[in-house]
Amino acid sequence: MAKAKKKAAGVKTVTGRILHDPVKDKLRPIFPLDLSKCRTIDQLVRAMGDTAYTARQVGDAADVLEAMARDKDCFVVMTLAGALTVGKMGLVFCDLIESGIVKAVVSTGALMAHGLVEATGLSHFRYDPSKMDDNELFNAGYNRVYDSLEPETNLDHVEEVVDSILEQWDDKEIVCSWKLHRRIGEYLVKNTKGRGILKSAYEHNVPVFVPAFSDSELGIDFALHKFGRQRDLRPLLRFDPFEDFEKFADTMMATKKMGIFTVGGGVPRNWSQQFGVYAELMARRGYKNLPLKRYAYGVRICPEPVHWGGLSGSTYTEAVSWGKFVPPEEGGKLAEVFEDATVALPLVVGAVLERIGYFKNRD
Repeated sequence: MAKAKKKAAGVKTVTGRILHDPVKDKLRPIFPLDLSKCRTIDQLVRAMGDTAYTARQVGDAADVLEAMARDKDCFVVMTLAGALTVGKMGLVFCDLIESGIVKAVVSTGALMAHGLVEATGLSHFRYDPSKMDDNELFNAGYNRVYDSLEPETNLDHVEEVVDSILEQWDDKEIVCSWKLHRRIGEYLVKNTKGRGILKSAYEHNVPVFVPAFSDSELGIDFALHKFGRQRDLRPLLRFDPFEDFEKFADTMMATKKMGIFTVGGGVPRNWSQQFGVYAELMARRGYKNLPLKRYAYGVRICPEPVHWGGLSGSTYTEAVSWGKFVPPEEGGKLAEVFEDATVALPLVVGAVLERIGYFKNRD
């Protein structure tokens, strides 16, 4: 046996190195990307997974997201940050909800507001710097998001929708983000024909949480509505963010297994990941006897580098140290793609939806 191992590893060279046979060491080979054999998104992504660098990350991410999707015990949370609905990724998120992969959404408020613009049939536009500079854009009512424009009239329309919902709100019922977004989804089902994230979420009973609600157009709309009630001497509505916290905690506590699909980073990512810390502290500090609740799966798409020290760029292995994820050596399946979401997201999600037969079911 010892001789066989020595033969597999090779013989000792004059410099002291023992050159191994990669086949006998069971290393996984990588292959040239042959586009002539890629006819679908899935075929392309699988082929990318057998290459290197970011392309391999895309392939690995699709494999982990597929495993999440096929695990019947796994409750998948999707966290979203960045101007991804202005970036026209909204229908990708609808597909993730409508396919049944995503069971809860945690997002920035801006992303939901811009998505509401889209869901009500309004549009965003390309920015042409040769036509207007930023000050001219302001005076014309065009809000710039990098290379795209959100007309101020769109946001005025969003306020009209939100205000109409808040006007009907029972002042004895506490407002929180998941309840408000559910009401907006109901409004969209009754009043619009197109698709939208909040509409899909309402139809599939997927709660949408916005932990930093006041930092958004919808938060501003709530503040304006509150001012109007104060001016008119009407009962005020009360917003309580811990209604969101407790709803999310109760939802996650009831799961058998947890997975997280993060696009971007920021507050939505941290707020979702801190649930494991919360559960551990509840037990360790004597509030309630709870088991460890850590994410067994994780996929994230974010170009933020790790060396800035911020949460958005922190690795999943770092989060293991906080008790947020099951480590790979204990069965955790984690994948990270350091890429612009508008490039990587359609590839990863498109491949997985193809694998589970989602597009066939829609035809």
